[in-house]
Amino acid sequence: MQPDHQQAERGSSPIRFRTLIIDDDEALCEMTKEYLSPLGFEVHCVHSGEAGVFSATSEDWHAVILDVMLPDLNGFEVLRRIRKESNVPVLMLTALGNSDNHVAGLELGADDYVPKSTPSRELLARLRAMLRRAGWTAQETPVSTRQEIVVGDLRLDPSTHLASVGDKLLNLTRSEFLVLLTLVNAGGAICKREELSQTVTGSKWQVFERSIDMHVSSLRKALRDNNAAQNYILTVRGVGYRFCHPSQPAA
Repeated sequence: MQPDHQQAERGSSPIRFRTLIIDDDEALCEMTKEYLSPLGFEVHCVHSGEAGVFSATSEDWHAVILDVMLPDLNGFEVLRRIRKESNVPVLMLTALGNSDNHVAGLELGADDYVPKSTPSRELLARLRAMLRRAGWTAQETPVSTRQEIVVGDLRLDPSTHLASVGDKLLNLTRSEFLVLLTLVNAGGAICKREELSQTVTGSKWQVFERSIDMHVSSLRKALRDNNAAQNYILTVRGVGYRFCHPSQPAA
């Protein structure tokens, strides 16, 4: 994260979002902590992968900021271990420019993935967007209180971000659940990749960006592996995706 020349915005919040930073760069950790602390965040730092896994899975956090390059375990292995125990929102930081690493992080369950060169204000915006998508508000209550949605053998609970096929719970990341929920709520209308990206990541979709396609691919596999009654997610070539209701034709 790069410091901004502009002064950080100051404000108070009824809730302090407990945020864990896992990064061996102690100076960067302190800089990030100093920036976020006046803005409603309670920031704690650990400097190794093993310590990060322990802290992330043994305490309650609103969010985790995870560096890819760590001295003992790499960030992908840390994320894999965290995801075995927790669905806490995870934003990954990397000095690596390889898009394959970006895709790997998203596939393992990262909620966002940004370069370490990202300006402080953009990191803050992404962190806040990630918290909103996770359902956190200043009142520390889930945003959504809607009742569960049932379509065919598919069941979604917006209040808990859980989805199931029949009696089988789907192992989805928050981003994957939000893609599925957005498609279901569209009622069969086409959802453009740009719209899905804005809803799920809070950022503008780029032509070369594959994250939405990767989320859809993971969703289709989860549905298929759990014997969903049909192919619920249809591709609209060159545009995006739409949800196929059991009562609607697939064509």
